[in-house]
Amino acid sequence: MLPDGAFDVLIKAAVYDPDPSFNRQFIEPALNAFGRRRVRSALLDYLRMGTDLERAGAARAWYWSALPLQLHNIQAESSRTASQVEPDDRSVLAQEWFEAALREFVNNEHLDVRRCILPGLPLWRSAYPPELHHLVDTAVAIARSHPDEYIRHRVEAQVHG
Repeated sequence: MLPDGAFDVLIKAAVYDPDPSFNRQFIEPALNAFGRRRVRSALLDYLRMGTDLERAGAARAWYWSALPLQLHNIQAESSRTASQVEPDDRSVLAQEWFEAALREFVNNEHLDVRRCILPGLPLWRSAYPPELHHLVDTAVAIARSHPDEYIRHRVEAQVHG
């Protein structure tokens, strides 16, 4: 049983862990104990309002927020947690994340933020409402002309892959 206070500790540890594989060890128990909506909402808050370090960390942790819920022995002490009252939906808050991540990629020039957001960012117009299509075009243009080789390579893999 995890106390409610463990939620913030797990999410903060995931966001601040620089290893995009190791942070799974924090996200997975948070998902199972507190529910996907609460985890994704917290990561979205970090993306929207965090420091650049936190924004990059939230993007690295977001990847693991789609894990299937498998750790049935990990539960929250409170019987009112989201995981116990809501059906699990892997698409929960995904569109909100994609839109916020697209805006962040375009508007934030921080290299690590862009590097961490790009791999999980859909770069086709059909993934967004029409009013954001210009931002998709801008994101692709930024990535294609970026001085960072990883970003230039990654965008081509995503656009043509």
